[in-house]
Amino acid sequence: MDPKVERRSVSSSSTGESGDVKTTIAATASTTAAFKGAKNSRWRRFIVKPFVYVQFFFGIGLLALAFQQFRRKNAHPEQSPELIAKDWEVLYYRIIPFRAISRAWGWLTNRHLPVWARQPILGLYARTFNCNLEEALDGNLENYSCLAEFFRRKLKSGVRPIEPASSVVAPSDGTVLNFGRVTAGMMEQVKGVSYSLGEFLGPAYWRNGPEVQPAGQTELEYEKSLLVNKDNDLFHCVIYLAPGDYHCFHSPVDWTVNFRRHFPGALLSVNPSIAKWVAGLFSLNERAVYVGQWAHGFFSMTPVGATNVGSIRVYADEKLRTNCTKWALPLPYYDRYMCPEDSDEIPLKKGEIFGEFNLGSTIVLIFEAPKDFEFKIRPGEKIRMGQSLHFTHSATEASD
Repeated sequence: MDPKVERRSVSSSSTGESGDVKTTIAATASTTAAFKGAKNSRWRRFIVKPFVYVQFFFGIGLLALAFQQFRRKNAHPEQSPELIAKDWEVLYYRIIPFRAISRAWGWLTNRHLPVWARQPILGLYARTFNCNLEEALDGNLENYSCLAEFFRRKLKSGVRPIEPASSVVAPSDGTVLNFGRVTAGMMEQVKGVSYSLGEFLGPAYWRNGPEVQPAGQTELEYEKSLLVNKDNDLFHCVIYLAPGDYHCFHSPVDWTVNFRRHFPGALLSVNPSIAKWVAGLFSLNERAVYVGQWAHGFFSMTPVGATNVGSIRVYADEKLRTNCTKWALPLPYYDRYMCPEDSDEIPLKKGEIFGEFNLGSTIVLIFEAPKDFEFKIRPGEKIRMGQSLHFTHSATEASD
């Protein structure tokens, strides 16, 4: 065979093979593009579009709730029961993914800030929420590496003196939402809106270990079961911490903690406007109920979580984990017994630091005291940690 003919034959053969490869690559690319297009089309059809529709109708629903509440406020007096949210409204409100939002906020506030960005960002926050930097142990904003670190700033020694003559002092800076005597097992979270003592604390079996709560126990019977001295009464006080307040909380009395109950709960806002709208708000939210004994008997202190509160930290209780997913903490509540035999009890002195919030929230005090115990605070009053919450005998006698 002629070599030229052979070379021509090989050349034409290789050209044909090259054409086939190009055709195959083009077909593969076309198929891949078509697959991606179909996949993107399915993604838009089954994920993106429904999500947009859900957001749209969800937003319309929230606007409808806000408009309805606005009409109620114009049609009814300030403390009318008509202003309290209905069950379906609370259910709709709870659909908002506050827990995911709060975890995202916690992640964001813990991001490291470059030194050049600290003064403008933290300064803006301080001005917006009226933070008093003169009281901070470190007033230089450039020394705080993130926003969360600024939230948890410590104060200079002596700027929060502890009232020596008072047996119960304010556990934190904040605004008084409400206070008073527990009546028939019910407490007022704000004026005109009550919640159940039993729902807030849960079954009262912290003295003798787990046991079944008596069937059919009334709210009043539950209240009486908490009293160590039957001649005493139960009192409560609710303090709201705004975002600009000092975020640490302290022991309000000399007492010993021997039990903790953690309710994973929701993370609804505890802003006073929401507290007026949602009955039983504090019983719905995540909270850590600390129970113990003080000079007059039963005493409990409960830090309550809220929207954007990254976590509740109690220094002497490292096992406490808050703002977790529902899958991590699926039960309604988790108990921890602090036995003296295991040295788990937490003895606290009045004014001693107890824990901290990563953003403003609420402290609820419930305690046993003599019947003549009398608060000297007012709803809506701004208070500072360490100031007295009640009249002392010497003050009463002096006023007489």
